[in-house]
Amino acid sequence: MGVRGPVVKTAVSPLYLDITDAEIGKFQDTVGDILRSGRLVLGEHSARLESQVADTGGCRHAVAMNSGTSALEALFRFHGVEGKRVATPTNTNFATVAAIIRAGGTPVFLDMTPETFMPDRAMLEEAVGEGGIAGAVWVHIGGLIALDFFEIAEYCRDHGLFLIEVAAHAHGSVLGGRAAGTLADGGAYSFFATKVMTTCEGGMLTTDSDECAELARSLRNQGKRGQAFGNDHRDMGNSWRITEFAAAMGLIMLEKLDAMVSRRSRAAAAFAATLDEIGVPYCRFDHMDAASQYKLIVPCPEGETPRIKQSLIEEGVQPGGGVYDKPCHLQPVFESVGERPRPLPNAERWCPNHVCPPLTSGMSNEDIERVCTGLRRAFGAAVAGELYPSNSAASTRCHGPIWRRVPSGGRS
Repeated sequence: MGVRGPVVKTAVSPLYLDITDAEIGKFQDTVGDILRSGRLVLGEHSARLESQVADTGGCRHAVAMNSGTSALEALFRFHGVEGKRVATPTNTNFATVAAIIRAGGTPVFLDMTPETFMPDRAMLEEAVGEGGIAGAVWVHIGGLIALDFFEIAEYCRDHGLFLIEVAAHAHGSVLGGRAAGTLADGGAYSFFATKVMTTCEGGMLTTDSDECAELARSLRNQGKRGQAFGNDHRDMGNSWRITEFAAAMGLIMLEKLDAMVSRRSRAAAAFAATLDEIGVPYCRFDHMDAASQYKLIVPCPEGETPRIKQSLIEEGVQPGGGVYDKPCHLQPVFESVGERPRPLPNAERWCPNHVCPPLTSGMSNEDIERVCTGLRRAFGAAVAGELYPSNSAASTRCHGPIWRRVPSGGRS
């Protein structure tokens, strides 16, 4: 009999597709029905998904698209950004900035606060004060809705600016009794494979505007305004339709969204309690009615991120992708576009220096405990070495940690 080596446990993964065997069987049956019907797009499943998303979110219209990127571009097209300047966080996915550019607008990059990884109202006011801003796009990063979001929306209304929400991470996020994607002048959800709920590929535009919904339905269908099929093109549209297969998957996911968010929230609460216990600040979510818990963002002392990630890996905890590791104003594809009227030092300091522990709806109690143990060991050295501010333990009980801000003229 051979000598058995040590048992190697599978790492806690940041990736998990929440679907049961029964749901797979239901999906397979529905795929068969769709194939037999011959209606592969713009059918009953797409319509049902739109109706249920609108009812769940509390908006007049939801328009299913092939991606969140397409939904964003449709919103920018509706708000007429061609030839205009649009304020956008630099800490966002490529898609946000690309959608502005493809709609003919010019992105004006905003910095972020280390407490939220989002801009704040003062940053927007500074950009607007310089003149020529037509509107803004706000990203609910990691599923977090900013504490001051309603103030930002009021400021935009008072100054005649449109405000669009990127809710790609925020399925199930609620602030002040209102769902993400319904708090301003339109929202865009992504149903990409890694999101809280997925259709494999897909997205959704949410709006209370009849005119916006009509244009979006036309743009997704080659500009065939008011009709599903035919050869009468009224708008410069595209082929942005969601498939009936993807919509069927979305209906399964939407039915269990609350349960998936609940399981994510249980894990996130345990991770937050661990970080509070050891005095490590993170982007908080306790001001919200509910958070999707797509990501828990933990800023790292400068230069410590590789060590912290490696420590987690050695504990059998695979960190998730960052949000985001490189801000958009530093992305090569945007070097010759967009405006940077001011330094963006916080994004440059903190984007490459944060960790997102794995956080899924499939985590067992053992998984949660392993992540908590990994966080204690990975961040313990930083706390012991006084690499965090001495008041960080107290500050984590506030909305955001008390950080030493990077001066606007450069890095600390």
